[in-house]
Amino acid sequence: MTGGALAFLAGAMAIFLAAASALRAYVSTGQVWLIVASLALYGAGNLLMVRLMRESGMAVAISISAVLQLVLATLVAVLFFAERPSQMQWAGIALGVVAVALIGWPKGAVQ
Repeated sequence: MTGGALAFLAGAMAIFLAAASALRAYVSTGQVWLIVASLALYGAGNLLMVRLMRESGMAVAISISAVLQLVLATLVAVLFFAERPSQMQWAGIALGVVAVALIGWPKGAVQ
């Protein structure tokens, strides 16, 4: 991935994380405006993903985005919402990190 693609990925991840956090806050408070804000944020994040898919391909962009969202959303859930994943769930997250490493591995680095 190029520097520009990484910048778009970082922006999309920040937006998706804010959207997921808004939905989690809605679960706690029931304030409807949080759903509206979350939908707007998800829309903006997906617009950034279009550019990322154009540059690095859909398979790579969506795969890396999905696992990064998994890891980052888990960290937010643990740190801010006091959620505690099980050991099996942590193992699944670790496998996701390994998957992203393999997907993002430079072409031709290992033969």
